[in-house]
Amino acid sequence: MELVDIGANLSHSSFRKDMDQVLEEAAAVGVNLFIVTGADAKSAVDGLELARRHPERMRATAGFHPHHAGDWHGESEALLRDLAADDLVVAIGETGLDFYRDISPRSVQEKVFERHLELACELGLPVFLHQREAHERFRDMVRAYRDDLVDAIAHCFTGDRRMLYDYLDMDLHVGVTGWVCDERRGQALQACVKDIPLDRLMIETDCPYLMPRNIRPRPKTRRNVPAHLPYVLDKVAELTGHSRETIAGATTANARRFFRI
Repeated sequence: MELVDIGANLSHSSFRKDMDQVLEEAAAVGVNLFIVTGADAKSAVDGLELARRHPERMRATAGFHPHHAGDWHGESEALLRDLAADDLVVAIGETGLDFYRDISPRSVQEKVFERHLELACELGLPVFLHQREAHERFRDMVRAYRDDLVDAIAHCFTGDRRMLYDYLDMDLHVGVTGWVCDERRGQALQACVKDIPLDRLMIETDCPYLMPRNIRPRPKTRRNVPAHLPYVLDKVAELTGHSRETIAGATTANARRFFRI
């Protein structure tokens, strides 16, 4: 059974010393393909370098997470264009809006998000989207560009049924992480995950973040790893009433189609 982790921050410093072991442990549970998230200039460059070292197992995205929108400068767009010229870069992003912490000013987030959307339209690449506590503004900005976007995914979806249907109405794909395994924070997602059509669904770890809380015994470390993706798979299967084989097959096929792999 093959699984694709469509959101893995493998360029994170916590993976620097044991990458080979991380990949081996992932392969042992069927996770054989990773989309390495580019969330700022450094992680985007490093993510592509990882993909070049492991082209049979990795692809990369290139973008500026809204937390890093304040780092956008005159050469940032040129960098994204250069990265996107490589066939191993399969999406623009991570990009979007995050009004939960406002680490970058909202006006700056919106400006940088718009440039990502325009670039994705121009280059004909899918867009890898982030949204937290900014649903209405995010929805309206994506909607303004949706007709010209080849594809888009709401990465790490943590919302409720109303948000989900807004995204499905725009024909977005939806990425589900270990948030769905969280009995405290994930209740709204747990209640609506069964409404995600099988041809719109993908799964991801967002590692090293969002450790699934259904892992037993509990890991001694707080670092999430790609080998934990089957816990997300199992929870989604449980909540949707589909077999884990059905969810695995659908999400893998969707990922390969969406990212043109």
